[in-house]
Amino acid sequence: MKPTTLLLALMASHFVPQSAVAADAPVAAKAAGADNFYRSASVKGERVSFRNQYQMEVVGTLYRPQGQVLGGRAPAVVVGHPMGAVKEQSSQLYAQKLAEQGFVTLAIDLSFWGESAGTPRHLVSPEIYSDDISAAVDFLSTQSFVDPERIGGLGICGSGSFVISAAKIDPRIKAIATVSMYDMGAAVRQGLNNTQSLQQRKVMIQAATKQRLVEFNGGQAAYVPGTVNTLDADTPDVQREFFDFYRTPRGAYAAAGEQPERTTQPLFSSLVKFVNFYPFNDIETISPRPMLFISGDNAQSREFSEDAYGRAGQPKELYWVKGAGHVDLYDRTDLIPFTRLATFFQQGLAAK
Repeated sequence: MKPTTLLLALMASHFVPQSAVAADAPVAAKAAGADNFYRSASVKGERVSFRNQYQMEVVGTLYRPQGQVLGGRAPAVVVGHPMGAVKEQSSQLYAQKLAEQGFVTLAIDLSFWGESAGTPRHLVSPEIYSDDISAAVDFLSTQSFVDPERIGGLGICGSGSFVISAAKIDPRIKAIATVSMYDMGAAVRQGLNNTQSLQQRKVMIQAATKQRLVEFNGGQAAYVPGTVNTLDADTPDVQREFFDFYRTPRGAYAAAGEQPERTTQPLFSSLVKFVNFYPFNDIETISPRPMLFISGDNAQSREFSEDAYGRAGQPKELYWVKGAGHVDLYDRTDLIPFTRLATFFQQGLAAK
């Protein structure tokens, strides 16, 4: 049993329906400056693992700055990947660029994704995702080369909402930055720009509940199509934007055991957990810890950064990247403001 085409059309734009297949659909040229699989000449990554509070293994790549003084303790930043992605997509790029600026960084796979534990795979669980970020803080706090009083969090796309959720109840996260943030709760409840009605939401919830029972009885799992696998003349621009990253050599990546065509696809029966996810409620309580919201001024997701910024307490900054779209800030090194990010964390995680 699979969700109906009508139902999929009602879902938030980040989880877009499949289009008709066109075998000869053109693939866009690689975006200028795109370097998702960047490998730093001065920073080396190390695979690490640890357990979250649910006793699930979380896997990440730990980067240490070159020339760190023996016995010294550096500031650190946890980096979360886009929703539906894995650490090899966007977050390892950011982690390496920050490590080059003197930070210890840890790019993690959220539970149920990539190398991290969790079954069924691709389950939506915002509470556990947020706990993964705090578990990464636990891990970093126990490392002899990290200053446990100077740990920050960076969330890209959906992880922006997860790092905010974590920071509200984890004061050890001293500075919080988001890039191309999606409020995954709002995206699923009401779609981009409030284009999904309450009645449409109820249809989605009803269908997800029925599908949950199918899976409880041993039936086949159903997945939200996520990024389309092909393009045709009618493919909307939002879908094309994600396709250009997730379905081309620019950013395509399948973790061991994954089917390449199923990457980015959340488990449909669990998607409704986002309906109860309100990461911006009480966001002002994070103050006086600093917050930085980075968004492209052409991003289809810009409403979420604007909303979070408007609600957040001081100090805060909303930084616009001129001419950039949502996915541009996943990997376009000619547009991503790495210098601003480094300065923000240098100031926000400065030794007291």
